[in-house]
Amino acid sequence: MSALKPWERGPFELIVHAEAHFRGGRDFDRRMAIISYDNSIEVSIHTYLDLHPIQRLNREYKTDQIRIWLENYHSKIDFFIEEVSSRGLSLVCDKAEFVWYHKVRNGQYHTGDPTIPQGEDVEGIREAALWVFGVLFEIEDMEQRLAREMDLRFPSPPEREEEYDEAINDLYGEVTVGGRDYSVSEVLFAVDDAYYRKLGADLCGATEDEEGEEQSA
Repeated sequence: MSALKPWERGPFELIVHAEAHFRGGRDFDRRMAIISYDNSIEVSIHTYLDLHPIQRLNREYKTDQIRIWLENYHSKIDFFIEEVSSRGLSLVCDKAEFVWYHKVRNGQYHTGDPTIPQGEDVEGIREAALWVFGVLFEIEDMEQRLAREMDLRFPSPPEREEEYDEAINDLYGEVTVGGRDYSVSEVLFAVDDAYYRKLGADLCGATEDEEGEEQSA
């Protein structure tokens, strides 16, 4: 998977920011996600049109036409729809849908609309944002690229090991903290994950050695 070009990083960062909120799932997250996905659509198009032709595979457009396309959100979408058609690609999202998502976004961003964006709208604008970025910058594996980036930036938290829990708790049992009883493995995992894993591995290794000695005897 090739690295992003310098001019691609800005709009991609907006997508990453939106994706983090999209995965959050709270009302606030849905608001922030739809704003950032929408921003990424506009920034992707603006960035692309502002590039030197050599940075967009020598695709050239008339300067006066670029000026018209960059005037506002609607004209940017006009350019993108035309570009998709000129490349012989299928539409994932038509202009009417872009305009709807942008209206929902404006309700959150400009007027402080108390209504929470519908999940379908957030999912729809997410698909549109990844599509726009992928088409303009010729990236076919947007879902895979985004998933990889999210895993790098927001790795899944470590999980407890059942065999470690059993070995630690068999030896140390429970401990009382603030009037509540917790298994020692649970407390150790929470305060020192590295030692939890070392102790668990040591105890499990010792158990395996003992079982091996019993079998050989």
